[in-house]
Amino acid sequence: MQDHLREDPAQLLFRYSGKVDFDLKFAVQQIQARQKAKSKLPTWVANLDIVFPASLSLEQASSEETAKFKSKLGHGQVMIDLTGGFGVDTFFLSKHFEQAIYCERNAQLADTVRHNFNLMVPGKLEVVTGDSLEFFAKSDRVFDLTYVDPARRGDQNQKLYKLADCEPDVVGHWNLLRSKSKSILIKSSPMLDIKQAISEIPDIQQIWVVSVKNEVKEVLLFWERDASKVDRVIRAVDLPANAATEFSFTFEEEETSESIFGVVGKFLVEPNAAILKAGAFRSFGKRFGLKKLHPNSHLYTCDGLQGEMPGRVFEIKEEIKDPKKQLKLLFPDGKVNVITRNYALSADELKKKYRLSDGGDSFLIGTKVGRGYVLYVCEMR
Repeated sequence: MQDHLREDPAQLLFRYSGKVDFDLKFAVQQIQARQKAKSKLPTWVANLDIVFPASLSLEQASSEETAKFKSKLGHGQVMIDLTGGFGVDTFFLSKHFEQAIYCERNAQLADTVRHNFNLMVPGKLEVVTGDSLEFFAKSDRVFDLTYVDPARRGDQNQKLYKLADCEPDVVGHWNLLRSKSKSILIKSSPMLDIKQAISEIPDIQQIWVVSVKNEVKEVLLFWERDASKVDRVIRAVDLPANAATEFSFTFEEEETSESIFGVVGKFLVEPNAAILKAGAFRSFGKRFGLKKLHPNSHLYTCDGLQGEMPGRVFEIKEEIKDPKKQLKLLFPDGKVNVITRNYALSADELKKKYRLSDGGDSFLIGTKVGRGYVLYVCEMR
């Protein structure tokens, strides 16, 4: 495995088939898994004693980055993961608990995870194979944290987005989960309709929309038994997180905020993807004193910046009024980063029409303002 980590797995199978005295298919599968997980699970890939599962379990696993973020959301004596999978979330969540219970109904996957846990945290994690809700219902414990990552694929492998449609059904089993938990953390799809989820489980007190490098990865729903009754908070976070990339608001704040529309100023501002997913369209503009270009564009403008913003800031250099002529003069090699937001053409259609390709330091941004569709050449601040 160490000798062939960077080689084509298919070629390895062909080259060594029938010529080795070990399980070639398993060895190649380990190489292939490490290649796929290199960015997602770098420290696990670096440990050559860790065994990786089949590709589906690996694809569904959290990244180290998002798992580390979730690990900050709970602490105590004992936690339980009802949907263990490859165990990435269990492993990182367990760092703030004295004991952790991992549940998985796939016995082969559970054996793999047991092997890995014994290497990394011997004696700390208990592996339970079988129906996790049945185990949970029979347990006489009250868990400091119950973690659930419901499966979002149907019987026909179709994608599921409603909480009640996923397995296990956290909506249908909510009273059971709450009866034996001091806190509950649910990981859901980045496509989750947040307001619908809240209507299904009104007890949810906090929501995190988590993105990595401006791509939304998951929506987290949190309930805590002893929390004081406060307005439900939605937190949009882009990892790696810092104060400038976090944005918190309430639905009440969003509903009472008003968008101010205006002509384009010196800068264009696009909120982080997590903020857009969270739906903080009006509160974002109000918080930073920004004007909106159009009700459906979700781009903002200003003449001066108020400190760092959780989003991308572009300085407008020029408006393009004759694209065929101006773009050829400005970008003779056709290299410019193209972005469209509520524009007549998609970014790919715009690139094809004017023979452009992404590259260089400049941005071509197409959007809609009060007077119609516009194109701007910008530079990122």
